[in-house]
Order: sequence, then C-alpha cells, then structure tokens
Amino acid sequence: MEKTLRAVVSVRLFTDRKSFGPGIAELLRRVDEHHSLRAAAQSMEMAYSKAWTITKNAEEGLGFKLLVSSTGGKGGGGATLTGEAREFLEAYDRYCAKLRAYGDKLLEEEFAFYQRAN
Repeated sequence: MEKTLRAVVSVRLFTDRKSFGPGIAELLRRVDEHHSLRAAAQSMEMAYSKAWTITKNAEEGLGFKLLVSSTGGKGGGGATLTGEAREFLEAYDRYCAKLRAYGDKLLEEEFAFYQRAN
C-alpha cells in the first residue's frame, strides 16, 4: 500500500498574544454568510458565548473592531464584518494559501526520497 506524505499547515497570528487563527477566520466567514454572530456560531456548533469571547479577544489583540452589530427589534438584529476585518481576513487567506503552496513544494523537495521509496 502506497503511503502519501502530506503536510498540514495551520497559521496563528500573534501581537502580544494570540490574536487570529483558523477558528476566528472561519467564524468571520460564517458571519459574512449568515449576517449574524449567533447564526455563525450555531453553524459551527459553537456556543454563542464562546463566539462572542473569541471575537472580543481577537479585537483586543488586533486593536480594531471585527464586527458591527445591531440589536434585534422589528427588522431583527445582525452582524457584519467591518472593512478592517474583511481586509484582514482576505490578507490572512492569501497568506495561508501562499504558505500552503510553498509548503507543498518544500515537502516535495525535502522528502523526495520518501516518495521514491513508496
């Protein structure tokens, strides 16, 4: 049986503490899709309180707001990404894609002996 080697790269960004990573990135993508932090959290099977805490911790670490929220009422509440959040998320996604591409190339180069043996 052939065993293919692969690398899994996960990126976490730090300021004076962990500020951004795959979890908050996915949460923001889902807020963008569902227009609600609560709905985004539910779609990830995450408690709303945890989603709120993750978001607040990321905002404090990064130094800018990620979400603009409106409270419920006749039209209902919701949340949208701030411009800074959208720009940061897009940069994070580009950065991760480039790291994965480079990682795949490096894996091929450094572990070519393994691929030949299998």
